[in-house]
Amino acid sequence: MKKVLVVMLAVIMAFAFTACGGDEESSDAGKVGAIYIGNINDGGFTQGMHEALEKSSEENGLELLYKENVSDSDAQAIRDAATNFIDEGCTIIVGCSYGFGETLDELANSGDYDDITFLHFSGLFQNETNMENFFGSMDEARYLSGMAAAATSESGVLGYVAAYPLPEVQIGINSFTLGAQAVDPDVEVRVIYINTWGDAELERTAAEQLISAGCDVLTYHADSTATQLAAADAGVYTTGWNYRNNAAGDYYITAPYWDMSAYFTPTFEAILDGSFKPTGNQPFSSYGSMESGMICIDDFGPAVPEDAVEQINAVKEQMENGEFSVFSGEIMYADGTVLCEEGQTLTVEEIWNINKEIEGVISTSN
Repeated sequence: MKKVLVVMLAVIMAFAFTACGGDEESSDAGKVGAIYIGNINDGGFTQGMHEALEKSSEENGLELLYKENVSDSDAQAIRDAATNFIDEGCTIIVGCSYGFGETLDELANSGDYDDITFLHFSGLFQNETNMENFFGSMDEARYLSGMAAAATSESGVLGYVAAYPLPEVQIGINSFTLGAQAVDPDVEVRVIYINTWGDAELERTAAEQLISAGCDVLTYHADSTATQLAAADAGVYTTGWNYRNNAAGDYYITAPYWDMSAYFTPTFEAILDGSFKPTGNQPFSSYGSMESGMICIDDFGPAVPEDAVEQINAVKEQMENGEFSVFSGEIMYADGTVLCEEGQTLTVEEIWNINKEIEGVISTSN
């Protein structure tokens, strides 16, 4: 009888240990709650974010919870997602869209969640205790993709499907244009704003309009792959965006994309060991680059000439060594005002004051 009791006690103790997360496969480091504007299989922004968060959470022994398709214009939905995660034990909340910032900022500064760390992609919201905003110099990869687009184009007219006329988007348009102008000074970039971060139907319509206007290479700042698909159907070339995903087959030339694990992995580590502290500096607490590994450019498709690839890779190497600044030297806005003077290199804060397009860009809104 004693032997039976001992065995039963051992089984109960083993079960209790496993249920509390004490086995090697369980995690007791904590939980991360991620709020996504899209779905995790969108082939673009949200999928890239999700895969990076999965990788970084696993590397730090954290459990990842997430909610998909949360509108960034629905403050209550954002608030509910964040507070539900906190109720489930999440001590880190990641907001993966520009429009989540204001609501997360209210929560971070409410006094009710001082022990929760809020991480917000893009936007201007941050503090010096428990909320950090993060972004990166995507202008670098955009510049390289502009070089590839101009080298591939025969017409010298490039098309750009753009979300909103906001600094984040206009920085990308301008850096893409500067890269294209480095290859072809007379290149023209035609932009259509669709006034949403993601709507496949609107993205495709804008892409088709640009193709009808004579654009033979397209790019985009929107969440789906609709622009790539429209380009491939029409037999024109295209870049991707946000994620390393060729949806255009032989018409794909490259893609600027994020490796967000370069940010999340060390940030989660710092949160867990107690060394994390947002800088509170404008415009971002954390700002990645090609040098840091957050900003990337995909391999180049066969349509990009070999000599152009060599030229692009030379500039890429300078960027990775911190030796090349996109917004440097004389740059004029399309309205004739000065963006950057001869001999000047814009700071990150000055770059994020960009609020219109440079010479060589023609923009309209749908």
